[in-house]
Amino acid sequence: MKKYLLLSALFLLFGEHIKAQNISDLLYDLEGVRFQAIEGTSDKYRLDIKQNLDHTDPSKGHFYQRVIFTHKGFDRPTVMNTQGYYVSDRPNEIALICEANYLNIEHRYFGTSRPDSLDWSYLNLEQATADLHHINQLFKQIYKDKWISTGISKGGQTTIFYRYFYPDDVDVSIPYVAPLNYNMEDQRIYEFLDTVGSEACRKKIEDVQFFLLKNRKEVLARLKWFAQGQGLTFRYLDDSLEAAFEYAVLEYPFSFWQWGSKCEDLPTSGILDDYIQSLVDIVGLEFYGDASMTLFAPHYHQASLEMGYYGFRTEKFEPYLKVLSGHPNASFPPKGVNYNFDDSLNKKVMTWLDKSGDHFVYINGLWDTWSATRVRPKKKRKAISLDLPKTDHGQARVRNLSEAQKTAFSQVMKDWLDIDLDYSVLSSK
Repeated sequence: MKKYLLLSALFLLFGEHIKAQNISDLLYDLEGVRFQAIEGTSDKYRLDIKQNLDHTDPSKGHFYQRVIFTHKGFDRPTVMNTQGYYVSDRPNEIALICEANYLNIEHRYFGTSRPDSLDWSYLNLEQATADLHHINQLFKQIYKDKWISTGISKGGQTTIFYRYFYPDDVDVSIPYVAPLNYNMEDQRIYEFLDTVGSEACRKKIEDVQFFLLKNRKEVLARLKWFAQGQGLTFRYLDDSLEAAFEYAVLEYPFSFWQWGSKCEDLPTSGILDDYIQSLVDIVGLEFYGDASMTLFAPHYHQASLEMGYYGFRTEKFEPYLKVLSGHPNASFPPKGVNYNFDDSLNKKVMTWLDKSGDHFVYINGLWDTWSATRVRPKKKRKAISLDLPKTDHGQARVRNLSEAQKTAFSQVMKDWLDIDLDYSVLSSK
C-alpha cells in the first residue's frame, strides 16, 4: 500500500512532465492538426493545420495549411517563419542561433495550403495573419517560453503585418529584406536605381538595355527558339513574346541590383549573344512565362490589392518600345478580378511602427533594390536596423553581419528575450 501511494505521489509530481517529453502525444491533442513524422529526422514533423477560409465566418469553409515543425525542447524559445510564398525545408538562421522550436509556415493560397476553390476575396493580410495567430495560439498550449517571428522578403512583410494585427503574439519580430511600399508604383524604387552603385555601372546597365532594344528583331528571333526549347508560353501576356521581351529589358536593372550581379560581368563586346545571355541570366525570360505567372499569382494578387509593388519607367526607351509605354507595373494579378489598390493598411502600419514598433530587428542589404522601401525605425523605438553595405537580397543574412552588427544583435536579444545567440552554428558561405 505504501509503495502504491509513493508511486501515485510521484506520478502527480512528475506525470505531466514525463508526458510532456513526448511531443507527438501533445500534437495529438491539438485540435484540427494532422501530422506525420518526417522520415530520417528526430522530432521533425509535417503538419497540416485546419484553417477557416474566413476567420470571421467559419461557415465559409476551411483548408489545411502546411507547416514544417521541429521540436527542440519545452524550455526553448519558439520561432515562427512567416513565409510569404511556398514552404521549404531549408534551415532557418534565427531558429538555429536560438536553438529554438521551429514552425515553418506556408502562406495561404500557396503550395498545398489552398482551398479547393480559389476565391481571391479571402486572400488578404487580415486573413493571412489570422492563420498565423491561430497557429500561435495552438502551440502556445505547448510552448510557454519566448516567441519570435521572422520571414524573408514577402515573408518579412508578412512578419511586419502579423505583428501589427497581433502585437502580443510574439516577443520579437525579425523581418529580412522586407519592403513596406507606399503605393503600387513606389517612387523610391526609381530614386534607388538612379543612385545605387557607381555612375559607370549604371551606365553599363542602361547600355545593355538600349543594345537589346535597338537589335530587337535579331533578339526576338533568338528568343523565339529559346522559348520553344524551354516550353515557354505567354498567354498571360496575350501570347506576346514581344511583351515578355520588353518587360524583361525594363526589369533588367531591378533584378541586377536585387540579386547581386557584378558590373564587370556586364557585356560590352557588341556580340548579340552575350547580351541575350545576360538578359536570360539576370532576369530570365521564364519569369514572364505562364508557369511563373501561375505560380506567383497569389503574390501578384496581394501586391495589387494592398501590399504595393513597383513599376518601370519607359521615357528613355519609348522610341524602341512597341508594346509597352507609360509606367507599366511589374505585378500580374489573376485575370477576371477587379483591382483597386488600397494603401490605407500600409499607412496604418507605418504609423503604428513609428508609435509602437518596438522589439523589431530589421535586416537589409543596401544594394538590394527592395532596400529602397525598407522600414527605417525611429530612434525612439526599441528597434534596430542591421544594414549590410553592398549586399543583395539573397546575401543579407545574419551569417554575413559584421562582428559589430552581431554584437549589437546579440545585445538586444539578450535584453529583450534573455537569449544568448550561438553564431557558430551558421555556415559562413
